[in-house]
Amino acid sequence: MKRVGILLSGRGSNMVALVEAMHAGEIPAEPAIVVSDRPEAPGLERARSLGVAAAAVPRKDYRGRREEHDRAVAAVLDEAGVDIVCLAGYMRILTPWFVGHYEGRMLNIHPALLPSFPGLHGQRQALEHGVRIAGCTVHFVDAEVDHGPIVIQAAVPVLPGDDEETLSARILAQEHRIYPLALRWLAEGRLRIEGRRVVLEGEDPGLPGALVSPAPVS
Repeated sequence: MKRVGILLSGRGSNMVALVEAMHAGEIPAEPAIVVSDRPEAPGLERARSLGVAAAAVPRKDYRGRREEHDRAVAAVLDEAGVDIVCLAGYMRILTPWFVGHYEGRMLNIHPALLPSFPGLHGQRQALEHGVRIAGCTVHFVDAEVDHGPIVIQAAVPVLPGDDEETLSARILAQEHRIYPLALRWLAEGRLRIEGRRVVLEGEDPGLPGALVSPAPVS
């Protein structure tokens, strides 16, 4: 069974969705450890309350030494026997070394329909641009920010009167649906990267509606 490491910097709501899905047997994987760059991150205590090991590698201890910090984080993950890494609100730009170390084994969730609105505050960017449809994206991580091959997306309407808080809440509900799906497919070995396309091996009859997923192949 695959072992999953989850990186976060904040409250960890997507971490909770992933851990609960693994504990429920919906994903053929087990949560090995949750790691944060912020010792005060609420997600660490939430992980412990779910019975998952949690550790902090404080970024402040590595000011100006990003790769050293990434190597320290990787040492914690590797010591826990992690096979797959999931970023769940991890507010660090990863170094090429870290990305290469987990190439093809690291996923991220972003609150926008990439490639539109990468970086911080994707929901705010969507509102400022006046889009009618917003959403979220799970993608493989590469050396550029919010850039890697897309696994699955979910769309939500932007409603009259929406502000950043209301739109973010609607998007977050979809994040909690699609991230466990993407992790399940990766843990099952069903995702194949072809250039910038991600192909899903086999059909998935349980796929929820209103999602944009990889085209299945038999």
